[in-house]
Amino acid sequence: MEAGQQLGREAPPGGDRKSTWIVFAGVMMLIIGSLDAIWGLAAILNDEIVVVGGHGALVLDISTWGWVQLALGALIGLTGLGLLVGNTAARWTGVFLLGVNAVMQVVWFPAAPLWALLMIALDTVLIYQLCTNWQEG
Repeated sequence: MEAGQQLGREAPPGGDRKSTWIVFAGVMMLIIGSLDAIWGLAAILNDEIVVVGGHGALVLDISTWGWVQLALGALIGLTGLGLLVGNTAARWTGVFLLGVNAVMQVVWFPAAPLWALLMIALDTVLIYQLCTNWQEG
């Protein structure tokens, strides 16, 4: 018996019912993808940063990083749409892309540690939900 049936709600005809966690993951992946794309666009448009260290100042060009971040954001957003329509391939693609996104957030730790930590935690929760709450039709 499904959890929805225990609460008095019935599954839609055909028995194809997405978990609310999968819907949550899809919506959050749309948001994360949009934010990643904005970060990437900002890095492309403002591509020179100055890093001041113990041995002087370095001027770095981050336009390549911006393109990677923009592409990753677009892929994550499209995968979120795939989750919302119930695509099984989007589930595993989402697990992979969220893992890559979590690793890429390590770069932002020196500039925005709270943001990077929040994104890594959110990616981890979404990966867990995609692995445990998928219901086959």
